[in-house]
Amino acid sequence: MKHFKNITTLIFDFGGVLINLDIHQCIMNFKQLGLKNFEQYLNNFAQSGFFMQLEKGEINAEEFRSELRKLTKHPLTDQQIDEAWCSFLLDVPKEKLDMLLELRKRFRVVLLSNTNIIHFPNSEREMYLKNGKKMDDYFDKCYLSYEMKMAKPDKEVFENILASEKVEAHACLFLDDGIKNIQEANRQGMQTYLVREHEDLSFLLDRETWE
Repeated sequence: MKHFKNITTLIFDFGGVLINLDIHQCIMNFKQLGLKNFEQYLNNFAQSGFFMQLEKGEINAEEFRSELRKLTKHPLTDQQIDEAWCSFLLDVPKEKLDMLLELRKRFRVVLLSNTNIIHFPNSEREMYLKNGKKMDDYFDKCYLSYEMKMAKPDKEVFENILASEKVEAHACLFLDDGIKNIQEANRQGMQTYLVREHEDLSFLLDRETWE
């Protein structure tokens, strides 16, 4: 049984925690578009090169697409690129959406995600189509790397969210599937939980978890 005490704020990662991911499908789709050795830029927990620049908001969507076109001889359209890139994202189980709504009755619930200007709007649409609710219905606040101009696991990300939320670190439970992110949150004094692949997180709705 998992136990956490004196928590006021739940901080959720998005990819791999709430929304399911398919990195292999994404890599395969980009290879079909003529991008070789695509794995060097992409994994479940961290991006690199201009992919990380996109996640930190250092380049915009058009600059990102331009960099991708340099890696292939094919005249790729914006739609081809965006569809391949968004194939990384699958679905958000309805049970997790319902869970977030229930948790907001007791806790402040925020999102802290390494994401980008192409992925996040796509995810918002997917969640809205699920049951007609928007991000604001699920989260009190969304902290997005491309808007913050910084990305996990940099300590500045955690310092920023604690200052913005005006909350003590020990009163936060941070849930993420990346061990480096968890380790940095621990160093900042947060209570943490490393989420396993496809874990349903139903324990968060058990009263015993918080006693």
